[in-house]
Amino acid sequence: MPDKYFTYKSIDDLRADVAHLGVDISFDEKLDAVFQPVRIGPRTIGNAMGIHPMEGCDGTIDGKPGELTYRRWKRFGDGGAKLIWGEATAVVPEGLANSRQLLLNEANLPDFERLVKITRTAHCERYGTDSDLMIGLQLTHSGRWSYRAPMIAYHHPQADGVTYVDKAKGVCVDASYPLVTDDYLEQLEDAYVEAAKRAAKVGFDFVDIKQCHTYLLNELLGARTREGKYGGSFENRTRMIRNILSKIKSEVGSPFQAASRLNVYDGVPFELDPVSGAGRPIPFDTPYQYNFGVDVNDPLREDLTEPIALIAMMRGLGVHLVNVSVGSPYYNMHYGRPFEKKPFEGYETPEHPLLGVARHFAATEKIQRTFPDLAVVGTGYSWLQKYFISAGESNLRRKRVSIVAVGRGAIAYPDFAADVIAKGALNPSQVCIAISYCTNLMRSKNNELGQYPSGCVPRDDAYVPIYKDVLAKRKAEGKT
Repeated sequence: MPDKYFTYKSIDDLRADVAHLGVDISFDEKLDAVFQPVRIGPRTIGNAMGIHPMEGCDGTIDGKPGELTYRRWKRFGDGGAKLIWGEATAVVPEGLANSRQLLLNEANLPDFERLVKITRTAHCERYGTDSDLMIGLQLTHSGRWSYRAPMIAYHHPQADGVTYVDKAKGVCVDASYPLVTDDYLEQLEDAYVEAAKRAAKVGFDFVDIKQCHTYLLNELLGARTREGKYGGSFENRTRMIRNILSKIKSEVGSPFQAASRLNVYDGVPFELDPVSGAGRPIPFDTPYQYNFGVDVNDPLREDLTEPIALIAMMRGLGVHLVNVSVGSPYYNMHYGRPFEKKPFEGYETPEHPLLGVARHFAATEKIQRTFPDLAVVGTGYSWLQKYFISAGESNLRRKRVSIVAVGRGAIAYPDFAADVIAKGALNPSQVCIAISYCTNLMRSKNNELGQYPSGCVPRDDAYVPIYKDVLAKRKAEGKT
């Protein structure tokens, strides 16, 4: 495998590689569609550029935004994108993914209100109004990836083996590990609804009921082997999201909206190949009884039948905004985040990153064409660096997507939209280069707060000393 994939000196070089690989990625350098307003239910945002939920892992121990959180959101507000999709925020303490994830409870409401105000004020000061800006918050329960203890919906023979009960001792979930109960899930529905009410109260325009990246609600969608009212049939596996959305619709109401970032394809867990250093699928049997959006006879392929049926259900419950995603950052990260350099303790990409980008684009196109009146947010752009906005322009013109958004790309370059608006192009010295420093920080736990904040080391000097501390501690522990 090459040391470096992104070697393009021009967009024509990139087009040549796209043609060589035979993938459907196109570019339009004359920008227009990205500047057009987008209708989202009863609201209209001012352009077709957005920011994905990307955790900063920089909250306080009690779940309030920290100073780096406020700084990041202010930069997003100033950055010109008209859709700011706020990061994963737990609805209950046991559902936290890390010790510094945000927690939306009653005690923290004034801090979230300040977060919204700072973001809106920054936008107003630069653009004169925030009437065409939408700000949302992603509500989550981390399920099997909850940092205090895994909370699993069903036993998964591949995923259980990489779900740590005690990582320091190498202890993983086994067949005796208990599942979350139906009673717990029923109570959790109300926790989501209460969190949505709180979000509306402090000024968010929408909440995202997170169903991606193999966290709890995403895992429930693939719970074919689970018994009880939340598992087995498609109706049961979608019961929780339907109940949550129904309650939000009836108890919160318009103009506040519910949205969802949804894995339309989970894929299968991968592991490190000790010979090649690349990722390889953990052996599996077929028909495959796990995960969502997979072809049960060949789970390395997508089957969007159930995701499309779920989105149709959500549309009937008033959802006007869906963010399409794939994969798990824990066991097949090359699907969700095509990368140039592997993260700590990860694997080298087993495919050219352009194949991952094309997978995102194709899945998003299928959803958008099935639901032409739905505002669909596309993913998979950051690896394209300075050319991502041209790819987004082409996807918009081809009606493959409604809104082009970046996650890592916005952490690196929060004012990307402002530059596109003012200059018609991105600044090559500011774009994300997909070398996984943000992921490395996110996965680094060995400090006094139990979690390092995550940010872009190559593009933001605020994170350079933090990263140096991580490297020093890893070296002291004998890690490379």
